[in-house]
Amino acid sequence: MDISQGTEEQQLDHLHREAVKAKESLLVWAGGDAKSQAGMYTAAFGKRFPDVPIEAVVELSKYLDARLDHRLLTGGQVPDVIHLQSLHDYDYWKDAGVLERYRPMGLEQTPQAFVDPDGFFIPLFVFAFSNVYDSRAVDDAEAPIEAPDYLAPKWKGQIVLTYPHDDDAVLYQFDQVVAQFGWKWLHALLEQDVKWARGTQTPAHLIATGKKKVSFTTYNTLVDQPGNPLRFRIPERTYFQSWYQTGAIVSSAKNKWAARLYLSFWLSQSQQQNVFQWPAREDIALPAGFRHVRHYPNTSPHGFREFMRDRARVERLRGIYENFIGPIEGPNPNTLDL
Repeated sequence: MDISQGTEEQQLDHLHREAVKAKESLLVWAGGDAKSQAGMYTAAFGKRFPDVPIEAVVELSKYLDARLDHRLLTGGQVPDVIHLQSLHDYDYWKDAGVLERYRPMGLEQTPQAFVDPDGFFIPLFVFAFSNVYDSRAVDDAEAPIEAPDYLAPKWKGQIVLTYPHDDDAVLYQFDQVVAQFGWKWLHALLEQDVKWARGTQTPAHLIATGKKKVSFTTYNTLVDQPGNPLRFRIPERTYFQSWYQTGAIVSSAKNKWAARLYLSFWLSQSQQQNVFQWPAREDIALPAGFRHVRHYPNTSPHGFREFMRDRARVERLRGIYENFIGPIEGPNPNTLDL
């Protein structure tokens, strides 16, 4: 069977059969900042394909990319699939021959600007950081939504934010907010007794456990969920951070059939309807009140990708924010039980 033909379900069925015959487990390396996030990538896949063993290793993208480079140099085990926030890595790995070409069905429904024209890497889903607060402690009407709202005296000592010089996505978010509101906004924010944290799940954890009340450098589901007191809100004018998490197959993967199955599964219409925030495909209906992320004027997946490719600018901004905030303190968030 030509896996580029037929329906999505036929393609998945074919890939599934081949993956089972290969008798190899699937190893996925996923950018993230909490061990618990591995379930985002294994649960649905394992339920659909229980006879294809899968393991997901979650780690900060800036550590996983270096780990892959090291494994390639030393002959260590490499992942079958890798999907990261560090979008610049894919250009390098493509040129270095590290990636396998594969174009799953449904790719034509994604924004083509984020698809490698030669088929070596693809967008899988969208992540975004914006306002999160605890509805048990903060009324909807008073929650800070725009950047200047965080400067109100009542939020002093109640804000938790991710170190921008520890996470490139948060760094770009700060860069864009400062471009809107000026360095005076940052100076005023620094007077708010902010709790600075490593990782972007850490703020949500500290809010959920009642230690802090508000943040704009973390995430939650777009739609409020029963039993979850956290609320995710998008501002009308302040920049919020979003990007297309990018995935690829490593050319030296042990189980390329399972790797193809994994990418095809994530890009399938059925799974795109169940992603954590926004789907990569634009033929998927969104909850009422939401648009596909490219159509918000106050976020820019394209701008973030170009930022990530400009490593000189990234390093310069890291140094600037370290001088404003101080050095990064605390353990790797993936060593914590979040």
